[in-house]
Amino acid sequence: GVVGAGGNLGAVGFGLGFRQMETLQAFYLMGGTIIASGFLTFLIAIKGHAGLITGHDSEEAIAAYKKTAGGAPAQQTLQVPEPDAAVAEDVEDKQ
Repeated sequence: GVVGAGGNLGAVGFGLGFRQMETLQAFYLMGGTIIASGFLTFLIAIKGHAGLITGHDSEEAIAAYKKTAGGAPAQQTLQVPEPDAAVAEDVEDKQ
């Protein structure tokens, strides 16, 4: 699709649409398909998690969220190692 989320099926389907239809009709087909699939996301339901417009998260999901993303800040940060001077000299000598 336009956003690349159609995958292989979208590529084949829209490719056939552009081969078999006038360009304007093919764009209407593509746009209608994308809009319809966007509205269908309201119907997605994952057990234990709230939907876009209904439901609520389970206690396990809330606890997992608090443990990872919603809890206290990370205790450690990513540290970038300092370059080794001897290795850097070897690399420069080989050039």
